[in-house]
Amino acid sequence: MTNSYDYNKFAILYVDDEEKSLVNFTRAFGDVFKIFTASNAVDGLKLAEAHVREIGVLMTDQRMPGEKGVWLLEHVRQLRPQIIRILVTAFTDMDAAIAAVNSGAIYKYITKPWDPAQLELTLKQSLEFFMVQDERDQLLREKMSVLRNMMIADRIVSLGLLAAGLSHHIRNSMVAVKTFLELAPIKLAEEKGSDQNLRDPDFWREYHQKVQGQIEKINGLLGDLRTASDSKSGHPFADEVRLRTVLADSVGRLQESFTARRIEVDNQVSDALPTLHVDGPKFERLFDLLFRDELAMLPAGSRITLTAELQGAEVALSLTDNGPALPQEALRVVLDPFVAARSAPSEYGINLMACFFIVHHHGGRVEAENLAGGGNHFTFHLPLHPETATAATEETHFLKRAMLNENLWEKLLSS
Repeated sequence: MTNSYDYNKFAILYVDDEEKSLVNFTRAFGDVFKIFTASNAVDGLKLAEAHVREIGVLMTDQRMPGEKGVWLLEHVRQLRPQIIRILVTAFTDMDAAIAAVNSGAIYKYITKPWDPAQLELTLKQSLEFFMVQDERDQLLREKMSVLRNMMIADRIVSLGLLAAGLSHHIRNSMVAVKTFLELAPIKLAEEKGSDQNLRDPDFWREYHQKVQGQIEKINGLLGDLRTASDSKSGHPFADEVRLRTVLADSVGRLQESFTARRIEVDNQVSDALPTLHVDGPKFERLFDLLFRDELAMLPAGSRITLTAELQGAEVALSLTDNGPALPQEALRVVLDPFVAARSAPSEYGINLMACFFIVHHHGGRVEAENLAGGGNHFTFHLPLHPETATAATEETHFLKRAMLNENLWEKLLSS
């Protein structure tokens, strides 16, 4: 039977304070595996953080100056639980090994001096286990993505939210165009006292501009939703950005409007936050839509505050304003795919729906609430690496709620 595993697909990180041990390990296994080495736990953790998506196995000595091996194992488990963790111990360290096994911090332990042939077999089995888990997780992510997309599609089609909301705006805009077409010439003629003025080229120039403006508004609403829901093939998250810079650029594009309305935007997001891997055009559009909504909803003299913090493998961006609180039910309709619309959303609802699509596309989620003392608070959970983002708690919660939707669950099982 042919072994089909590619043992160079993921790396092994070996940490030991003995230089000779690191050299011997690389010499013995460098032709078989991709290897990273470090001489202490702190440097090992830095390597793990820098290559978290490349490493499949961590093997570390227990007794080292400074932080011990179990310290490193626990921190790497928090960084990425899927990494297979192996503790190297002497017989005098058996208590530490047993404690690590009992706490779930390691896959197994081996004793020094290690036997090269036996260790190679152990490392191969560890990488195989990691790759099987990785394939399983990828399949689960794809299945959950199908489920989420079904949920969104059901929300748009079955519940009629998009049809109700978007047609509401198209209908209003088209009625405005129709009314203008019918009444504007008559009104002008009445004011001028003669239909001869209808031949005035200035009138028709203004007339055309107003009609064109209504049509562009319709196209803009349609375009925002289309752009937000489209998926780019290949590598959609190839752009690396700093959140503070993207926000500052978006505010800058709308600064004239903010100034005219005397709305202050306080960007407190730190530039020290890790970079985000994003789909550049969509990610920029997210904040343009969000700030455009704020401009439409906030009274003159309002204030918007932006803050962000690192939460594990994601950045949580908070936007707080001091304007009139938006109806909580309306917020839930556009941001929660399990909530049915009881009435057509307003224009801010259409824009927020586009924001929902963009954040979902990046593997994140949106939370919104109106504040007791007035104002609104939005939280955008944005994964650092959307292509591999997994949120176990959120996925479990989503799965439980989806199972209560019988029709949706049947679709998922048959897909």
